[in-house]
Amino acid sequence: MIPTLGFYFFRRYTVTTVWFLLGIFSLIFIIDFSEMSNRVGALPGYTLTSGLLVTALRIPTILMQTVPFVALFAGMASLISLNRRYELVVTRAAGISVWQFLRPFIIGSFLFGVLAVLAINPIAAWSSRKAVELEASWGAANASRTENAVPWLRQIYGDDQAIIGAKAVLDEGTRLLNVTVIHFDPDGRIVLRQDADSATLEDGYWLLKNVHETRNGELPVRLEEVQLRTNLKREFVQESLEKPESIPFLSLGRKIEAAKSFGFPTDAMETQFHSLLSLPLLLVAMTLIAACVSLKFSRFNQSRAVILGGILSGFMLYVVTVLVKAFGSSGVVPPFVAAWLPVVVAMSLGATILLHQEDG
Repeated sequence: MIPTLGFYFFRRYTVTTVWFLLGIFSLIFIIDFSEMSNRVGALPGYTLTSGLLVTALRIPTILMQTVPFVALFAGMASLISLNRRYELVVTRAAGISVWQFLRPFIIGSFLFGVLAVLAINPIAAWSSRKAVELEASWGAANASRTENAVPWLRQIYGDDQAIIGAKAVLDEGTRLLNVTVIHFDPDGRIVLRQDADSATLEDGYWLLKNVHETRNGELPVRLEEVQLRTNLKREFVQESLEKPESIPFLSLGRKIEAAKSFGFPTDAMETQFHSLLSLPLLLVAMTLIAACVSLKFSRFNQSRAVILGGILSGFMLYVVTVLVKAFGSSGVVPPFVAAWLPVVVAMSLGATILLHQEDG
């Protein structure tokens, strides 16, 4: 294909993708800011400026979930626009096959996936931690986690057995907010409860601040600081509390090896690693699906059913990908298979349909 024509198609796809990203960014910003303002707007530390900042910090994480749909809609919009302006008709008349003029779109979607993995994902991992810290500074320690997602750690130090719970995790698990520590005797009976504003893991102990201690049959006691002895290491706590989605792609390999050294299951992190690794090819599959439903349009007689079919096909691929990823994270399916199987199947189906439509 003529390089100038290929660059023109690539530029059209890139511009369309950028416009879709900006549109989705704006939509997410408005919806998320409104929801967050209703949820935490009454907190003493909340201000309009900080609310806008936290919303902006949360957007990259949400945007990562929409990347496959952006690739699908950008591919459909670009091809429909070229078809309506007869540019694809002229291209075909010049003897250029569908595989040749789709090459810029496939390259563009692949590069978009690489950019999402290497740029958007690290930004999302960093910004989500900063957003949690800012929300915690408002007194919204439970805003970033639901009640069902409260992390719990169990530790045994000498004769003391304790369970540590928190409603927010900062600094990769080494700082906890809204902390509850429940102590047990060797017979398993509760002997002490400690409620603290925060707990920081130091060398050999947890430093609890603003602590309320409650014992059976005694009045609660308030203490400024309490040291809770522990044999937990920073690396152990980080691996046990950190979510795979909050780890940058380039750090996942190291985290997986560290988790294995502590004996932690690594299915979730391995599935996340392979999912990010396969993301560029997933976007290529979305582009092939877009081509299957966009190349037969005429100028005035577009089939809405075909457009809807393309959207539903992309949505079904996304749902299947998320579902199989959940199986991989839980260990039901090997992580490699869970991440790559939907992508390979979707690419094969898209290529088969295009071959049938274009080459009979």
